[in-house]
Amino acid sequence: MNHKVLKQHEHYMSVCIDLAKIAKQRGDSPVGSIIIQNGTIIAEGIEGGKTHNDITFHAEIEAIRQATKHLKSQDLSDCIMYTTHEPCIMCSYMIRHTKIPIIVIGLATGEIGGFSSKLPVLIDTTIKRWTAPPTLINGILEKECAALSN
Repeated sequence: MNHKVLKQHEHYMSVCIDLAKIAKQRGDSPVGSIIIQNGTIIAEGIEGGKTHNDITFHAEIEAIRQATKHLKSQDLSDCIMYTTHEPCIMCSYMIRHTKIPIIVIGLATGEIGGFSSKLPVLIDTTIKRWTAPPTLINGILEKECAALSN
């Protein structure tokens, strides 16, 4: 990855980290996500499952909700998602459904993750109605994202 692209990824991931700090401050899991279209942030999501007493308030889902409302479409195939933590299985389904082609991730999560778990929905190729799996760029500001959980 060239230096300019890495700096761009780090810039957008730092925005996600700031959102994750808001979630952590209010007692939610420290996850923040944004969606970019043509170099502009069109949506952001802050983890809010505990705040809203609703498990669907994951940062990635909130970002997708804002983006689809903003674009008046469920097709996000010209967008990029940035998120501090690997999207979970639930969020990965929404990512695949909305056709986001690039996901930039700070930190893999393992057991419940959308690509690193035993249920890798994010990279599955057996569901014929889905487009190709998104390109995954993992490990951007990984140490900073891991520090959110301390």
